[in-house]
Amino acid sequence: MPAKQTNTLIIGASISGLASAACLQKKNIEYVIIEKQDQVAGPWRAHYDRLHLHTSKRFSQLPYKKMGSAYPRYPSRLQVIEYLEAYQKAFDINPLFNREAVSVKKEGDHWITATAGGDSFRSKYLIMATGAYGKPKPIRFKGMETFPGRILHSYDYRSGKDFEGQRVLVVGFGNSACEIAIDLYEQGAAPSMSVRSPVNVISRDILGIPILEISLLLSHLSPRIADMLSAPVVRWVTGDLTRLGLKKLPYGPLQQIQKDGNSPVLDIGTLAHIRKGHIKIYEGIDHIEGRTVCFTDGRREAFDAIVAGIGYYRDYAEFVGVGQERFQDLKTGVDKQQFFGKDGLYFCGYWVSPTGQIREIALDAQKIARDIEKKERLLYLPDR
Repeated sequence: MPAKQTNTLIIGASISGLASAACLQKKNIEYVIIEKQDQVAGPWRAHYDRLHLHTSKRFSQLPYKKMGSAYPRYPSRLQVIEYLEAYQKAFDINPLFNREAVSVKKEGDHWITATAGGDSFRSKYLIMATGAYGKPKPIRFKGMETFPGRILHSYDYRSGKDFEGQRVLVVGFGNSACEIAIDLYEQGAAPSMSVRSPVNVISRDILGIPILEISLLLSHLSPRIADMLSAPVVRWVTGDLTRLGLKKLPYGPLQQIQKDGNSPVLDIGTLAHIRKGHIKIYEGIDHIEGRTVCFTDGRREAFDAIVAGIGYYRDYAEFVGVGQERFQDLKTGVDKQQFFGKDGLYFCGYWVSPTGQIREIALDAQKIARDIEKKERLLYLPDR
């Protein structure tokens, strides 16, 4: 079957893909958008029930359509899905569903994308909009086969109602792990957290102002200087993390994004629950003996279930054939420009931003559309 022709192919029909499609439409650029699920916003439909945006709606709106005034400052998961469905309808975006891209290769001046169903697409430009996080990392704890209770990745967690009355260990201290621990407590479970690595924690709001608005003001400074200036305020708001059993990273949250490509924790109440004793903190897991989890500091505790908030593989670089020697830069965005539009390939939604991931997506989608429009215009300039 011959490959279907299109000017631009977008892979993924969630936030990044929908934003890219709308921006291409505004430039009258022809495109096809494919999605492996059977509806838009697939990742948001799979998230746990309690999830809310950790960024305010002001910084979470896609190009050309604001979130409704009825939405709270931090919209819920269902409200995000509602907004994305309305966005799709407003711009008449019609993805080809159940089309999972399985290979991408460059042939001459075009990209050839093959799907699991046998379809293939030939495009001058390719926008990767599948998100930075792919497959959940496998759960590997020594002795986990002896544990009689449920062990699940945070990807499969839905609600604390499923664990009411149980002692649950949440492994990790990222944004999802911290909100899951709150959800477990609110739903009648007894949560604890195993935290192996040092962390940075900043309040989602400072004196009623979303932290990302403050980050915007600091974004003109180097990460090191910005962290140094904000450190006294961060410590005043969050307190001494070491007194809660946590280890503090030796560098600040903006340097963390630059160095590690990881977001700091935006505290939405987890620290308060830890201080009140609602959530217990343990060190990393050494091994498991039946129901007993043995930690690296020698402490031992029995649990009924384990939720592993251990993250995801970032395997998109291999998927599109980006060399491994440049993989680290692609992860952290240290040299984001070197990947922008190279050979007609664009990434939308892959870089962690101190001023908000969705805000970054909206900016990137517009920038990508402008760049493709510029390249197309140059192609058809008359010879002089």
